[in-house]
Amino acid sequence: MSKAELRQYVLAHRNDDEAFYELSDRIAANAKPLESDEQLVEIIQRRHQKQQ
Repeated sequence: MSKAELRQYVLAHRNDDEAFYELSDRIAANAKPLESDEQLVEIIQRRHQKQQ
């Protein structure tokens, strides 16, 4: 199952903890470490602006 398919599954089956943890592991495996707390704030702000 691809990450996108797993994400959709988790959204549809919110009580499936095993699927949630699998998705979390996959996301963490591909994550880039943040250099600072301010970098996280910038990412959140950019994402918020894209959604508007």
